[in-house]
Amino acid sequence: MTDSRTLVLIPARMASTRLPGKPLMDIGGLPMIVHVLRRAQEAAIGRVAVATDTPEIAAAVTAEGGEVVMTRPDHPSGSDRVYEALCKLDPERQAEIVVNLQGDFPTIDPQNIRDVLPPLADPAVDIATLAAQIHTEEESLNPNVVKAVGSPLGGRRLRALYFTRATAPHGEGPRYHHIGLYSYRRAALERFVSLPPSALELQEKLEQLRALEAGMRIDITLVDSVPRGVDTPADLETARRLLSKI
Repeated sequence: MTDSRTLVLIPARMASTRLPGKPLMDIGGLPMIVHVLRRAQEAAIGRVAVATDTPEIAAAVTAEGGEVVMTRPDHPSGSDRVYEALCKLDPERQAEIVVNLQGDFPTIDPQNIRDVLPPLADPAVDIATLAAQIHTEEESLNPNVVKAVGSPLGGRRLRALYFTRATAPHGEGPRYHHIGLYSYRRAALERFVSLPPSALELQEKLEQLRALEAGMRIDITLVDSVPRGVDTPADLETARRLLSKI
């Protein structure tokens, strides 16, 4: 049974430089965005909707029975698009938690979507996200892999101290690959989108640093593996291969 207090929003737009038209790319007879929608529905944590500015994406989602909210085309980030969608879908403010699920995670495990909620059981936590341990030097050194640096809280939890494209932390010990899936308290999302971009956010090109610089608390659930995002034609072929086995 889904929770009416939780709203899962999937921002999707066509502007991808490396893979134009990405949300509508065919994977096993369905557009990629529909696969993400299905994974979110399978997670069964709350109402699910796609937030887009593109009529073609909206048509593809509604054709498969999904819910869509149309948003402005000029949003600087997915978080801003998610906030507009929240305001449109829930003007009565019933939703207390908002999950921001990227539209290019067609192979994500529904359990990973559920994993982003438990940290918010602590009232001190504003935002929750995911990370998985890095096991290769190549991943450690890759600036396209965002590293989450945090203090262990016991179990499979960290309190985030920083996010960086650099290889961090230095020295012996685990490093963690950040996964761009977030859950926000409604008030935290409202505050986040009202803040101007921060200095470190602009330097690292990592939006979540705005929250940390503003003193907001982000906790991290550690999961076993990183869901494969689709950014290139090779990623698309990998997703097609993986989903053909389901």
